[in-house]
Amino acid sequence: MGSFARDVAARLRERLATDRPVLDWATEHHVAGTPVDVAGSGDDLLVAVELEWRRADPSDNAAKLFRHLSEGAIDADRVVVVHLFTRYYDLASGGVSAKRKNAEFVGNVAANTLDGLSYHPVTVDLDPPKRGGERPDGWQAAVDEVAVVAGELTNEAN
Repeated sequence: MGSFARDVAARLRERLATDRPVLDWATEHHVAGTPVDVAGSGDDLLVAVELEWRRADPSDNAAKLFRHLSEGAIDADRVVVVHLFTRYYDLASGGVSAKRKNAEFVGNVAANTLDGLSYHPVTVDLDPPKRGGERPDGWQAAVDEVAVVAGELTNEAN
């Protein structure tokens, strides 16, 4: 993860910790050996926020979480996965890439199959720069907006 992605995750964690202080929030939190970009835990609830920046396979880490949950390796009765996708996965012609569609498909199948799992794909209004590029204007506001959405999804889990 590059420095900009780390800053985005840190800002997201800070906002979620302020908005949902009942959970213990951390960045780069490991769940059964799988790193989660931002995670909140408490009272048999795990909220895993995965930020898909420019990944070739955006379903990979989320799928690992689903596998860990199905194997009983996650110590929580309820797991909320908030899957954040940057505008990198948008198509110029409209809609989203097959990579994002596949990731959402995997998440929705897992949520419909595994007890206690909810899955929420969310768009971050951010077009991440290539390595070494300039941070886009308004990135903080985009992160703050998605933190509100993620916080609301977390509230629904209670």
